[in-house]
Amino acid sequence: MTDKIPDTPASILIIDDHPLLRRGVSQLLELEDDMALIGEAGEPEVGIRLALELDPDMVLLDLNMPGMNGIETLKQLRERGFAGRVVMFTVSDHEEDVVAALQAGADGYLLKDMDPDEMIRQLRQASLGRMVISDSLTALLAGALRSQRSQPATPDIHSLTQREREILRELAGGLSNKMIARKLDITEGTVKVHVKHLLKKLNLRSRVEAAVWAVQEGIDR
Repeated sequence: MTDKIPDTPASILIIDDHPLLRRGVSQLLELEDDMALIGEAGEPEVGIRLALELDPDMVLLDLNMPGMNGIETLKQLRERGFAGRVVMFTVSDHEEDVVAALQAGADGYLLKDMDPDEMIRQLRQASLGRMVISDSLTALLAGALRSQRSQPATPDIHSLTQREREILRELAGGLSNKMIARKLDITEGTVKVHVKHLLKKLNLRSRVEAAVWAVQEGIDR
């Protein structure tokens, strides 16, 4: 079964301090009909401002940048209410970096040495609301999720409203905000507000954690 291409391209913002890399990503995305680069920034502070102003479907975020690093940038985005997907894009395959990114609310973790075609495939999956991670890091991801499950603050499904439960179920099914809005006949902005609220109620940092927890608890059925 193939994924249905959305009616409008998924909007992407890249935050990376290397101009050559930003140019390369831009050129790759220009060849795709279902994804569009709507902004770029070489400085984290500028990137945060653009993310809040442009509200892209996805932010592609470098991990190692001078000044504010990618993890701190990610935390700032989440704390300031950005509910879109954030995918880390880095050269680091260190376990502590992968775990820190996921715990801070990342929806994916991709390595910069990947093949361009594979990168586009992964970004397309991310734009559809799915978690993405470089194949060589899947074992680290499994360990990170096990660590999340052992945390003392256990999510409580009873804290959610009926609508939030419906949206959580669709998150667990891998749907993007845009697709959830269409299925539930509500606006995409309303979905983003509900996602923000349900993450706060469940004490989770990202839609990936929420989706994994929902599947583990059988809420996706």
